[in-house]
Amino acid sequence: MAALTEIDSKIFSAREFRLESGQTLPVVELAYETYGVRSPQGDNGILVVHGYTSSHHAAGHNAAGKQGRGVTEGAAGWFDGLIGPDKAIDTNRYFVVSVNALGSAHGSTGPNGIDPRTGKPYGPTFPEITMRDMVASQKLLVDSLGLKSLVAVVGPSMGGFQSFQWAASFPGFMKGIAASVTAPRAPGRLGGLEALQKRLASDPNWNGGWYYENGGIAGTLEQIRYETLLNYGQGEAEAKVAAKSWAKIYDGHSLVTLRRAIDGFDVTKQYDQLKKTKVLYVISKTDKLFDLTECAAHALEMRKAGVDLTYVEMPSDKGHMASHADAAMWAPILGAFVKSLG
Repeated sequence: MAALTEIDSKIFSAREFRLESGQTLPVVELAYETYGVRSPQGDNGILVVHGYTSSHHAAGHNAAGKQGRGVTEGAAGWFDGLIGPDKAIDTNRYFVVSVNALGSAHGSTGPNGIDPRTGKPYGPTFPEITMRDMVASQKLLVDSLGLKSLVAVVGPSMGGFQSFQWAASFPGFMKGIAASVTAPRAPGRLGGLEALQKRLASDPNWNGGWYYENGGIAGTLEQIRYETLLNYGQGEAEAKVAAKSWAKIYDGHSLVTLRRAIDGFDVTKQYDQLKKTKVLYVISKTDKLFDLTECAAHALEMRKAGVDLTYVEMPSDKGHMASHADAAMWAPILGAFVKSLG
């Protein structure tokens, strides 16, 4: 099976982006990667969206020296088992766009980005954003690439939230969504926003949130990430290495910004919009974040509402990381689903 190589990050930019809160970002930038070739009709696009602390580097290996902001040089993409020539998301057929979410710390406009009005990082002044804001900014990117519609939107965890939000915000614009290890509503038990804020502020370099020129808070971020990965189901040794490299890149304020957006996510009252889109909903039986019983109930409710839903419970022992760590387990299902969309 062929592999993707020489992947390069790109930056999309737009001005005066109005947020749902009423505030406006003078400039919004979205880091993204593309795999495959856009059809002349602009009708073969698949958008890939990532989880809470991940990046837009979903497939292939970065070109040396061209890895882009916030992406480790040479690293394989987190969905590499599913995206590429002859894979479930076949780049011989589809033009795949993987985008870094607004508010993230991997190259898109977020708290660690420069506020053009001050010339300094936004830091604690970065405005509150919602899942709808993320998707609205992504729609601008998709339009700029000449895509008249999308075949699908695909993503795990927070990427699943974004996928569901796409179907609610732009019903019918995509033929299908493939949402994994996720739900159409944020689990109420996730919470912890206030505790997260207090923990970040306990770092000796916090400086009222202006730690960028004060040594940073990598030590605290590393510990938070390590604990998170263990909860996701990753082994201790691998989690330690991953947490250390991630903490050198990520930003504490992005953790808060995205967590707040996650906590406010809920499309369960918008199933009428979802009826215009086919849904592949894949969960992991060992996921500690998304309860199996609750996920099954969501699936039943969507079907009762008339949503064309394919529901899959992965018998994986990889917990919340199942959809990429056990990619081979559901790759045939995803491939068949995408092909069914045309």
